[in-house]
Amino acid sequence: MNILNNLDFGTAIHQLTPQLLQGLVIALEATIFGFLLALVLGVLIAVGRLSGRKFLNGVLVVFLEMIRGTPLLVQLVYMFYVVPLLISLVFQFFIPDYQFRMNPLLSGVLGLGINYGCYMSEVVRSSIVTIHKGQTEAALALGYTHRQTMWSIIIPQATRNSIPVFGNYLIMMIKDTSLLAFITVNELLLRTQAYASQTFLTIESYTLLAVAYLILSLPLSQVVRLLEKRLRKHA
Repeated sequence: MNILNNLDFGTAIHQLTPQLLQGLVIALEATIFGFLLALVLGVLIAVGRLSGRKFLNGVLVVFLEMIRGTPLLVQLVYMFYVVPLLISLVFQFFIPDYQFRMNPLLSGVLGLGINYGCYMSEVVRSSIVTIHKGQTEAALALGYTHRQTMWSIIIPQATRNSIPVFGNYLIMMIKDTSLLAFITVNELLLRTQAYASQTFLTIESYTLLAVAYLILSLPLSQVVRLLEKRLRKHA
């Protein structure tokens, strides 16, 4: 009962909300740029795997298994702490004492983009495979090259068919931006942790954090459902 009596949501809302809004901007930046990177990588990996080149397909399969076989948090930490050291090591052969530094937010965007891009590539690849081969044959008969057919006819359709799944990945990515706190990105979770440790308003702080993520994800979930229904009607 003492805990309930000491709850002070009014103070937490007044003091923490401005910080959460600032963290929200950073989380949205990481989500938008990370998702765009994931979309580009997803399409490129899917096209590469369907190109018919065995060596390229083998390299991409190994890369996919490495990414899908390790946790996103480990990949983010590796991108922020290890990759700059590896880059510095390479450049030190040419420039002594060279030290490469990577911005935490950039590390987060790269980590999210690469991780989600690998998963989204399978969605794009599956969508490409399901498109009737007659469209490719018709395009070739009209004088299109294989590359023009893929990028002008097949890829747009595959991307359109994947929109509902991409929407779900976008929602997941928004929530996964909380992992960026572990690489010192000053987003929602890190700001909440700092505030809770200073004020000891633990219940209030993390409750507000949960509400903030709900406010982000629930409306977006509804938008994804509406898009899915519209696409089904026009299918």
